[in-house]
Amino acid sequence: MTRSAAYAVPRSVIAGAVFALLAVSFSFILGGLFGAVEEKLKGTLNDSGKAVLETVYQNDAQKMDAVVKKSWSYMIRAHLHGGALGAVALSSIAVMILVTNLGFVARLSSLALGVGALAYSVMWLCAGLRAPALGSTGAAKQSVEALAIVGAGLCILGLLGTLLTVGTKLFSRAAK
Repeated sequence: MTRSAAYAVPRSVIAGAVFALLAVSFSFILGGLFGAVEEKLKGTLNDSGKAVLETVYQNDAQKMDAVVKKSWSYMIRAHLHGGALGAVALSSIAVMILVTNLGFVARLSSLALGVGALAYSVMWLCAGLRAPALGSTGAAKQSVEALAIVGAGLCILGLLGTLLTVGTKLFSRAAK
């Protein structure tokens, strides 16, 4: 085995790892944007609310301001979830590479973790961007509920699969 082959990521988990890296990259890009153009982004949210101030908010500027403020917190959640879930996905995939034989459940768990991490963090960004025009963060969350369910569900299934494959391998070694 060549030195490079010894350190190569197994093909069976590459897709999951790529999605996990995309989630982390998404987080870094959002963080950079927040640092570079935070006021412009907040202004865009505010403009989105102002465009429907009369029709959606019935000229209640305080209600619009509250929704815009909460929308910004949803965008922050997108940044935080992308980094955290992406890192958890990558570390879980690394543990499975090191400990398991990468059977079907491990390969599926890898993909579920990566896709789930990206989907769930993107969901928060979409909810944050949509809320001012919809008039509420609740309506915005409902509008992306399917993405939230898929993303969170995949993360949970991926983590359970990781625990199953790693636990099975570790306990089978301990029994010998």
